[in-house]
Amino acid sequence: MNRIYLICILLAGLFGETSAQYADHVLPGATQTARYLPLLKNKRVAMMVNQTATIDHTHLVDSLLKLHIKIQKIFSPEHGFRGNAGHGETVANSIDSATGIPIVSLYGQHRKATAADLKDVDILLFDIQDVGTRFFTYISSLQELMESAAENKKTLVILDRPNPNGDYVDGPILDTAYRSFIGMQPIPIVHGMTVGEYARMLNGEHMLSKGLHCDIKVIPCENYSHKTFYRVPIKPSPNLPNMAAINLYSSLCFFEGTALSLGRGTDKPFQVYGSPLLPDKGFSFIPRASATNPTPVLKDQRCYGVDLSNVPETVPHLGRKIELKWLIDAYHAYPDKSKFFIPFFSKVAGNTQLQQQIIKGMSEADIRKSWEPGLAKFKAIRAKYLLY
Repeated sequence: MNRIYLICILLAGLFGETSAQYADHVLPGATQTARYLPLLKNKRVAMMVNQTATIDHTHLVDSLLKLHIKIQKIFSPEHGFRGNAGHGETVANSIDSATGIPIVSLYGQHRKATAADLKDVDILLFDIQDVGTRFFTYISSLQELMESAAENKKTLVILDRPNPNGDYVDGPILDTAYRSFIGMQPIPIVHGMTVGEYARMLNGEHMLSKGLHCDIKVIPCENYSHKTFYRVPIKPSPNLPNMAAINLYSSLCFFEGTALSLGRGTDKPFQVYGSPLLPDKGFSFIPRASATNPTPVLKDQRCYGVDLSNVPETVPHLGRKIELKWLIDAYHAYPDKSKFFIPFFSKVAGNTQLQQQIIKGMSEADIRKSWEPGLAKFKAIRAKYLLY
């Protein structure tokens, strides 16, 4: 293996000047303006974007305004247009102070663009950096935008971006009895698709509500494949501040459905886990209130647990998987096992089976074996819609 590439992989997951994309010349769809400007010219455009929608270091909104594209309004997902709203926080409609463009929040009670929202819009555009997990809500927002576009006969242009977890597929398939905004389709936790590929699957497998079909135009990435080691240049949400958190997210998000903290309210969200009731093995942290985490789990309590922030990143296609060992170990170490899981766990896992398997004492290997039939079926479906 190239020595420089290996050194890059082992670097701490920091953003900024050290956050190069370790695939030569990966170009997200947004950079390829010649491929989509003709679709937007002389049209009234509505954009679903957040802070990750950039061309180099310039926000896409600013770039398109300079190119004389008429941006009618901005639709914002969870965490808001600027990406600084907290987990689950309601974001009100507003006006962008820099451009004067109206911002319509599509998170909370008003998740779907209505006919009224779209009456002065000719075409829609979606550009948001995803991280490739079922419970990261941007793909849910994408689905609902596709449904709104289909219902109102609007074309949706999707500017594709690489998936930093796009090199593997893993986890239990969602039982649709536990469908929610953090899991809307019967897919595994790690789906291994870009948002453009995912949108193609939603159409192709008739997954949109009422059998709708959305007219989509996917502007693909260039110089990208699912084997690419891609370092996200801008944090996709407040609690995924670096590549360590992004890589651990699929494994540590299970703790959202337990009595433990997974580091919200610390400088290592989704990189640590713990509880005041776990044994002290030399590492502890205290969740504190902040602007993006006003009421973190176990606020102001010293939690004993595990620090995973220095776990080395794994080279794509060399063993990446969801790690269950941390969840299983924490369950066995927790003194009152009847209070370890909370009802939200079934939504995170997408079923009740995983909780039952852990309570029964099944090994990680046996639990993973139970996922295999569903994963094999999903991978066959996924293969039909891959672009890379």
